[in-house]
Order: sequence, then C-alpha cells, then structure tokens
Amino acid sequence: MLINKISKIAGSVVFASALAFAGTAQADKWDMPMAYSASNFHSATGAEFAKCVTTGTAGDIEIVTHPSGSLFKGGDIKRAIQTGQAPIGERLMSGHQNENAVFGFDSIPFLATSFDDSAKLWEAAKPTMTKLLDEQNLVLLYAVPWPPQGLYFKKEVNAVADMKGLKFRSYNNATARLAELTGMLPVSIEAAEISQAFATGVAEAMVSSGSTGYDRKVWESLTHFYEVDAWLPRNYVMVNKDVWNDTSDASKNVIKACAELAEYAGNWRSKEYTGFTLTGLRNGGMTVGPAGDALVAELKVIGETMTKEWLEAAGDEGKAIVDAFNAE
Repeated sequence: MLINKISKIAGSVVFASALAFAGTAQADKWDMPMAYSASNFHSATGAEFAKCVTTGTAGDIEIVTHPSGSLFKGGDIKRAIQTGQAPIGERLMSGHQNENAVFGFDSIPFLATSFDDSAKLWEAAKPTMTKLLDEQNLVLLYAVPWPPQGLYFKKEVNAVADMKGLKFRSYNNATARLAELTGMLPVSIEAAEISQAFATGVAEAMVSSGSTGYDRKVWESLTHFYEVDAWLPRNYVMVNKDVWNDTSDASKNVIKACAELAEYAGNWRSKEYTGFTLTGLRNGGMTVGPAGDALVAELKVIGETMTKEWLEAAGDEGKAIVDAFNAE
C-alpha cells in the first residue's frame, strides 16, 4: 500500500515537473530553517521534500535545509518566514500558542492519543489552521505528527507528588501548564539544546516523544520513560505568502505534489519510528514502559483541567475543532 501511494504521488510530481521544465522562471534559492537535528525524521522528511522540489522544478527553485536551529532558532522561525527573512521553514505548530490558543489544538491532553485519532483531529483543524496562517502571510504546505508524547525523568515516578520541584523542559504553553499543575518548574528549552540542558541540570524532566529522546541520546542523563500517549503534536512546513504568490503555477504544482508526498512519507515514518526509538531508549539503558494506573489517573484529571482552560482560551474556533473531531 505504501509503495502504491508513493508511486501515485510521485507520478503527480513527475507530471508537475514536466510543466516546470517548460517554464522560464529564473533560478531561485530558498533557505529552509528547521529546529530539529538533521537525523530527526522530520528533518529527514524536509530534506527529501527540498530535493523533490529542487529536482521537480529543474533547479528553478532550489530549497536548502538548515536543521538544528542553525539559521534561526525554533522560536524565531515562524516570524522569519512571515517577515520574509526566509521564504520557507518548518516549526512545531503548538509553539505558537502564545499568539493564539487555537495553535495548540494538537496538544489537548488525552484528546487524540493515537495516529488514527491524530489524523482525524488534523482533518477537523486543517481548514481553520490554513485560514489562520493565511491571515498571517503564510501558506501551509504540509504537516506531520510526532509519535505519542511520554514522560521522561531521571528517577522512578509513580505519582504526581514524585514530580514536585523538578525542572521541566517546556516547548509550548501546554507543556508549561502541565509543569505548573504537577508542581514542576517549567524551563523553556529548544530541541537543539536538550542534551546540554539535561547534562548540566538545567532540566530534569520533559514530556516528548521517543523520537526526541532517541535523537538527543537522553539516556546519558535520564533513566525513565513512561508511555502515557498524552498527545501527538505536529510540525508543519510553511512558505511566505508573498513568495508563494510570486511563484509560477508550474512550480507551485511541483511544490504541492512534493508536499503531499512528504506528508504521507512523514506520517508513515513517524509510525515506524515510534517502536524503533523506544527500543533505542531501552538499549541506551533507560527503563521504558507504560505509566502506572495511579499516575495515569492523576494525569487525566490534570488533562481535564487543561482541556477546559484551552477551550475557554480558544473560543468558538477551538470548540468547533473539537466538536468536529468528536462528531466523526
């Protein structure tokens, strides 16, 4: 099924590429900032997307990726694209919750805890997110979920009380609020800084996927990973709307086809990477397994509080997304 799907999408790329070859657009270089390491599956998918576009447009548009926050730090990427400092880039969607709570639709605790539910939630949210980004001078190209989020610690944790006072790495409003409600101390740390933060004691715990922990070799500092499947946040690739409007129709067709392929491949890779990275954490010496029933029960109560708060902050748009998700 995967091969058939990729072949079908690849056929679209070939067709769009033929149109682009016939065009006369001047060669243009698009620098693409990305927050995560080159080895991360999101970055790998982005690199393949960039190559697809470069090849498909016969070099009329050359996309060059810059992983690990090397061009712009994660928190600065969206603003850089909006203002034209870079034409295209990738960012964690929920990283913008401080601008608008609706951006955090994918970080509502225990709402969508599987890949199937994540896909349903994205289907419900995509029209709203596309419109919201358009209003911010951005065009949505594709989005890919992370594996389910679990809890990392440097000690055994059986109850929320065991978390009190720990320095907790936060990457969006939801993770900062989770820290507050569990008695931990939120510390904002970008993905590229995770290894150093844990090694130096700046952070002692986090909620993230097995992928992030594996990529950053957190077993060098942490000991436990608890599978709680709290949510599946999404990274997305955006392009500056002015740049997009100045792009030829032929090249747009290539980019859209490559984006469709990247989204499909990224989703597949995220699913496959889940088991692989958890095995990697175990091989690194970490204790990996489901959280205990008592801890899960406490976390779900906290999740109910966070869900209520998010719905109040996100207003009618947020409620419409959740209602559409629940109706399917």
